[in-house]
Amino acid sequence: MYEPTVARLTYRALLGRRRAAILFILPALLLVIAVAVRALVGVDDQVAADVLGGFALATMVPLIGVIAGTGAIGPEIDDGSIVYLLSKPVKRPTIIFTKLIVAIAVTMAFSAIPTFIAGMILNGNGGQVAIAYTIAALVASIAYSAVFLLLGTVSRHAVVFGLVYALVWEALFGSLVPGARTLSIQQWALSLAERIGTNGTITSDVGLPTAVILLVVVTGLATWYAGQKLRSLTLAGDE
Repeated sequence: MYEPTVARLTYRALLGRRRAAILFILPALLLVIAVAVRALVGVDDQVAADVLGGFALATMVPLIGVIAGTGAIGPEIDDGSIVYLLSKPVKRPTIIFTKLIVAIAVTMAFSAIPTFIAGMILNGNGGQVAIAYTIAALVASIAYSAVFLLLGTVSRHAVVFGLVYALVWEALFGSLVPGARTLSIQQWALSLAERIGTNGTITSDVGLPTAVILLVVVTGLATWYAGQKLRSLTLAGDE
């Protein structure tokens, strides 16, 4: 199910000079914020949770997911270079699965690691805040990558739709409309963080069993449907 050549090409596309520079911006900003907050406020578990929840999990992780998930396949479909992969004797679901693994790895590397470092800077993992949000970032990276990879497969405007979901649905509607939070990857990940945290500073509106089920179902369905959509693409030689 994993194709090394496809993975190598995808890593090269995602970590090219321009895209890599974009990926580094948000983690660098998080670390700058963490250092500034620690210098101004000192050690405070609630402040640490607010920074990691409000910026790392609510903003940085989904935006990096958009970049990695849509960038893993969207540009190849847009410019037609996907034809090169589709002409090879590689099953199309295998292409999707490989690109998903790459997108997940990139999203995790650029979100979970900075989240942990920022948490250690903010309060030295007091109340397990750093670990809790790191686990949440890892789990959210999987779901975001799957959803945004699907968007990159079905739409030429995947980045726009991804930003609308991340910034409008989760950040805006999720904060104003309680019912919308149930359909929020951020809240599903927070449910895991809430269980790990030990000082009551982390809360989620979704129960843990529901969160786990939704994470698994959404990730699985998005991956499966992306494979089906790629399978439906035809080459001139296929007809």
